[in-house]
Amino acid sequence: MVIDRVECFVLRAPLAVPVKVAFGAMTNRPAVFLRVTASDGVWGWGEVFSNFPQVGAEHRARLVQSIFAPLLAGAPCEPEDTWAMLGRRTRSLAIQCGEPGPFAQITAAIDQALWDMRARHAGVPLWRLLGGRSDRVKVYASGLGPNDVVDYALRKRDEGFRAFKLKVGFGPERDVGNLRSMRAALGDETPIMTDANQAWDAAFALERIRELAEFEPFWIEEPIAADEPLAAWADLAAASPVPLAAGENIRGLADFEDAMGHGGLRFVQPDVGKWGGITGCREVFARAAQLGLAACPHWLAGGVGLAATLHLVAGCGTAASYAEVDANPNPLREGVYPLSLDEGFVSLGDAPGIGVEPDFAALQRLVVLAV
Repeated sequence: MVIDRVECFVLRAPLAVPVKVAFGAMTNRPAVFLRVTASDGVWGWGEVFSNFPQVGAEHRARLVQSIFAPLLAGAPCEPEDTWAMLGRRTRSLAIQCGEPGPFAQITAAIDQALWDMRARHAGVPLWRLLGGRSDRVKVYASGLGPNDVVDYALRKRDEGFRAFKLKVGFGPERDVGNLRSMRAALGDETPIMTDANQAWDAAFALERIRELAEFEPFWIEEPIAADEPLAAWADLAAASPVPLAAGENIRGLADFEDAMGHGGLRFVQPDVGKWGGITGCREVFARAAQLGLAACPHWLAGGVGLAATLHLVAGCGTAASYAEVDANPNPLREGVYPLSLDEGFVSLGDAPGIGVEPDFAALQRLVVLAV
């Protein structure tokens, strides 16, 4: 079987309340869903990262149409080989364009789709194809803050979440106040992660972390810029009273291995829609397990990529792995892959592939481009 067709759909959902992080706000929720169809008619789905900048969603779809679809025409439906081929064939162009990120994101989505297709061909869920023994995945509610954090966390607890992640980087007083109030409301035993989204300079990050440490955050994510030298990460990790987490902004297995081996990370967070897809990220999971680190992938977008992420964790993770579930409203997540939680776990079931088929009749009003 070979690849017969590649289709890309850009969707955009308006927001009544923007989603804020330390470096900006999302005023709408974009998604780029990608479908790859084989010559026998079987297809698979993937999702391209497109959160920031939000206007970049259409650009990624045009890159798929103009560059990637021609490269895939007639190619074998083998994810590992195709992932490697696309990396070779687009490397120079990505450098020439100054866009290694978008090229890696599209390659990652194609890889997701081919793994989904492979599992559908086999008639098994992807988590089982990847070697998993249970469909249950431990999750945490992400994206809380900077406003109404206690009310939001308690609502999410009522929905079945048992771990939570607070956005920080909004100033010491607000960050400490939010974490203090969440700890008081949720109790001492509840895991509360924190995420600074690269908000702090290396010179001041340790001071900010020490201010939060009294309330025992489970980790501090991206306290400094992802491209700071490994020595800066290692020095911060050695002095920090809170374990460090990062990975959503790392590209390439070699860079992941450097960060895990020399950057002082305790939690590694690859993103299936930003780099690697399933092929690359499962290698990161394997290396993390060898080093005794927890692989807890990043995901903060639509339902297709969320499904792929959860299957990755069920298939390749360990007991220490968490999967991220965005707690903010997003019809491109909720309307595509609704979840049911049981005491902090999601069960994936036995549907072939990733178990997702977007209902474009229901989503039609949100489609802004199809190529």
